[in-house]
This record gives sequence, C-alpha cells and structure tokens, in this order.
Amino acid sequence: MEDFYRISRLPPYIFGVIRDLLIEARRRGEDIIDLGMGNPDIPTPKHIVAKLIEAAKNPKNHRYSVTKGIYKLRLAISNWYKRRYDVDVDPETEAVVTMGAKEGLGHLILATVTHGDIVVVPSPAYPIHTYSVVIAGGDLRTIPLLPIDGFFDRLENAIKSQWPKPKMVIVSFPNNPTTAVVDIEFFEKLVAFAKEYDLMIVHDIAYADLVFDGYLAPSFLQVQGAKDVGVEFFSLSKSYSMPGWRVGFAVGNKKMINALSRIKSYFDYGMFQPIQIAAIIALNECENEMKEIVEKYRKRRDVLCEGLSRYGWLVEKPKATMFVWAKIPEPFQEIGSFEFSKLLLREAKVATSPGIGFGEHGEGYIRFALVENEHRIRQAIKGIRNLLYSAKKR
Repeated sequence: MEDFYRISRLPPYIFGVIRDLLIEARRRGEDIIDLGMGNPDIPTPKHIVAKLIEAAKNPKNHRYSVTKGIYKLRLAISNWYKRRYDVDVDPETEAVVTMGAKEGLGHLILATVTHGDIVVVPSPAYPIHTYSVVIAGGDLRTIPLLPIDGFFDRLENAIKSQWPKPKMVIVSFPNNPTTAVVDIEFFEKLVAFAKEYDLMIVHDIAYADLVFDGYLAPSFLQVQGAKDVGVEFFSLSKSYSMPGWRVGFAVGNKKMINALSRIKSYFDYGMFQPIQIAAIIALNECENEMKEIVEKYRKRRDVLCEGLSRYGWLVEKPKATMFVWAKIPEPFQEIGSFEFSKLLLREAKVATSPGIGFGEHGEGYIRFALVENEHRIRQAIKGIRNLLYSAKKR
C-alpha cells in the first residue's frame, strides 16, 4: 500500500524505543525503575473516585454526553479560573472540555491550521506541540526556548524572517520538559507581541499547580487582552492525579474555542458523563488533596536532585512540574541523550526520557519523571552512582 501522507510526515517515536527496551528488560526479570514517561503513580483522591462510582450507577449518565462538556463542568471550570486567577470565563462561549489537554490541543491545531500555515514552537517541547502542526499539514518552525532572556528577540527574528508571516505560537509554562518558568511580565509581552504581529497564541498550562518553593505560575489569561489573541489548556492529569481519566479543558478566545468545539462535534460525543461529574468534584472540592500531591512531588524532587548532586551530577532543583531536566554528565556527553538513556536503562536499571525526543534543542539533556516513590528514587540513585563511578575509573 502507498504511504499514508500524515503518518509518513511523523518521525519514529524515540520514547517508544526506550519503552520497548524497558519492557524487554522486565521480561528478562530485571527490576527497572521507570522515571521515563510522565505517568503519575499517585492515586486519584478517594472522593473523586467515589463520585464516579455513584454517578456511574445512574442509568441517566450512560447515554451520549455533550461534545463541549456538560454545563456544570464548564461552570466549575469558570469558577476555578475566577478563584485561582481572578479571570472571568463564560462557560457557554469561552470554555470547552477536552479528553486531556493533548487531544484538545491536537484538535484545535487541526481546526485552525491548514497547509502552508507557519506555526512557531519553542524547542525543546512536549511532542504534541510540534507534531500537531505536522499532522495538520502546517509548516513547523522551531526556535530555542532557552535561555528565557532573549526569547522575544529570537521569536521576532523568526517572524520577520518568514514569509508568509507565522499564524500561531504554541508555548507552555511551567515547561515540559525543561521545567522553565516565567512571570506575568512574560505573558504581557507575549500578548503585546501577538497583537503587533497578528498571531494566535496557544498556551499549555498543564503543570500550573505543580509549583514549589513559593513560586506561583501565572495564567496567560490574566493579562488584559489575552482573550483577544489566544487560548489556554489545562489538564487534571497531574495535580489531581487523574491521568487515565483523560480530563482537560481549553478556555479563552471565543472564535478559537468555537472552532475546537465544532471540530470535536465531528469526532466525539464527549467523555463518559460520570467522569465529567467526578471532575466537577475535583475542581470544586479537592484543593487540600491537590496540595498534598504537590508536596509528594516536592519531596521526590529533593531526593533525586540532592542524591544526584551528592555523587557529582549537579542538577538544579526545578521550581515547577513533576520532572527534573538534567544535563548529561561530562563523561557521557559525546554519546548523546538517546544512547545515554539506553545506557542508564542497561547499566543503572533506570528508565529516562532522552532530550532529543523533545526536539533538536533538547539534545545534551535527559528528563527524569518523578513517578516513583522516594524509596525507589533512592534505589535509582544508587544505580546511577555506580555508573558514574565506573566512568571515572575508565
């Protein structure tokens, strides 16, 4: 059969290679500590689960739902934004429920980007940010994300050097994979920039709650005029520990929200209604449980960063996310992030994500996901320590 056009545009999924190696090692009986995929291991708060069970027992909830999400969940989203950021969101025209932020973002790009449209995505980036553009047939342009100082100079150069002019910029802070954070002034510049160059902005704020050491992540929509130019995505997967539930949402610009709602109406009838009802409980009643989840990630972060630094791999503690972005130690830099990740898996029995999987500017780094308990993280550090010591002896 001939190659399928959209599939042929996608590169091999590097993370899938690491995942296959992990599975093979476990089949051989090896104890692999999986710090690769950002798949939260912390159980969903009990009363969210209880609400799901209660709602699932009601036959009225077994029918097709509403594509853009039931009204009470959209109202809960609106109230959440008002409490959290003092941002007014119209639940009818400015909010849509998605099956996780990943699905929503992918469908939004499909709805708004067409062949030849240029979209700028900072690199490294979470893969859906870049490959949603590729799947939609758009023309992807990447710029270095880091250092944050100078970001707008790089963005302006990218815009002025392209013809036709870029249509959209996709950003995400706190950032996955780099854990980079910004302040509200960054978004003020971004909104002004978008208005000057007539750009759409898509902001992924999936890790907004997972913040440490007094840092608070701002919302793009806190900036006056942000709704004129863009939307923001959030996911309940991380801070409410609901990854398999696939609950997210987009809020912001009415035209973009309507485009997403309309294209989704051709693809799905919305998620199972009891899941949406349980998500209302999460947004309305689980602030304390969310803070407990954040504290668990903070402790894991400290164990990993302090442990690695103790053995000579100096890693800065991130201010946010459930990840640690670590530069490859000097003795291993020449082999690159993909080979180093395979080496960690083979020799240290620790699975990680190679930086190159997040784009060309991720090379030279690996990402640890804090998805094992503190005991297992300490066990991972011992395996890494042995690898570092063996490198010194060579």
